[in-house]
Amino acid sequence: MKIGFLHSLIRKDEKLILDEFQSRKDVEIVMIDDREIALDIDKGPFPPVDIILERSIAHHRALHALKLFENAGIPCVNRYEVADTCGSKFLTSLALQQHRVPQPQVRIAFTEESALKAIEEMGYPVILKPSIGSWGRLLSKINDRDAAESILEHKTTLGSFHHSIFYIQQYIPKPGRDIRSFVVGNTCIAAIYRTSSHWITNTARGGHASNCPITQEIAGLSLAAARAVGGGIVAIDILESPNGLLVNEVNYTMEFKNSITTTGVNIPAKIVDYTLSVARNETHE
Repeated sequence: MKIGFLHSLIRKDEKLILDEFQSRKDVEIVMIDDREIALDIDKGPFPPVDIILERSIAHHRALHALKLFENAGIPCVNRYEVADTCGSKFLTSLALQQHRVPQPQVRIAFTEESALKAIEEMGYPVILKPSIGSWGRLLSKINDRDAAESILEHKTTLGSFHHSIFYIQQYIPKPGRDIRSFVVGNTCIAAIYRTSSHWITNTARGGHASNCPITQEIAGLSLAAARAVGGGIVAIDILESPNGLLVNEVNYTMEFKNSITTTGVNIPAKIVDYTLSVARNETHE
């Protein structure tokens, strides 16, 4: 079995997956650095692999590479459609809405004026997020009109694609934590609490990880969210609201290094098992 490993930098997460692959019999790893890809869309050259596991850091490189490889007939984990949906908070929210997965209220606006109107109709505070982004960066909690006007003006002046669409989300008060669950295939394999005194609880921003028991509610919501975006290997960010659990975001190149010891689950082994299973199924079809 030849596994293409699409990557940028090799972080601890990628090293753990590679070590797991190398412990398996009859598995050969073909490293594919997304910084070195230069392909003719007709002729390639495309890597002679049975499947590609995507672990790129750069969303747009991952997205285009997955489309090229799938167009050449190479199965990928995750699939292009999953990466496309999860890479956009807007598309993720639409997918969750279409599948009736509970989430905070979301509004989309395209100008400062319409964004300010949407914010005031929702009521303060609200969260303003870039439509594309990760690691809890460029998030703003807006508590009043003065802050809203200032931040909206800054985003408009910055002028990049990331700031040209206003993604406005209802603020959900957290009990000092949120939940991140991990879904591989048809199973919610683990979950952690991310605890912080700050309203942003990402571990990349200093949140503390601890084990979260997987209840029926957490597992059911996680699997519903995963199915909504197309399945595969994803991490679900969940908020505990007074009215029950809500899906905040879905991540398609999930980080897990802080969650293995915390949960007692060998997450890299689950990822490798799933990837090899998909490859075998594709080969037999």
